[in-house]
Amino acid sequence: MKSWDYKVISVIIDKKEHDERYSTWKYDPYHYCQEILIERFKLFLNIYNVKGDVMFESRGGKEDMRLKKSFRKITDNGTHHLSSEDLLEHLTSKELKIKPKTANISGLQIADLIAHPARRWFYKKIFKMDDGKNTFGDEIIKILEKDKFFRYEGKIYGYGAKKLP
Repeated sequence: MKSWDYKVISVIIDKKEHDERYSTWKYDPYHYCQEILIERFKLFLNIYNVKGDVMFESRGGKEDMRLKKSFRKITDNGTHHLSSEDLLEHLTSKELKIKPKTANISGLQIADLIAHPARRWFYKKIFKMDDGKNTFGDEIIKILEKDKFFRYEGKIYGYGAKKLP
């Protein structure tokens, strides 16, 4: 994991806080995370002056269709912070790619390896909740912190790792 060429952008949402804070404005938490991930991914692509794809692991028929619809809405209308034109300048497609776990896509496999350690990083660093245990995930956290989390102006938090209410 140290030698592979990748950057991590991770988002975590506190669903309870989200429900309490936004009692009238409700955004599906999964789709809200998607929007924030896409904004950070666009920043990453812009910095490196490259184009990229967005791919999610399949969650099932209806959920996949909802995610595709949400992604299409973002590419058609932009986000709260990006215009559609600005976003599409760096994406290769207006369509969200969704693949099942059985497709064995390397990027999705890496995301699976990183997901739990990234969550653990949030609990330790952002929520200040350390269980005192030293797990294999903590070894992955060291790799992520060293140079795999995406950084902007030297900062991980807010760019390579973002907590949403």
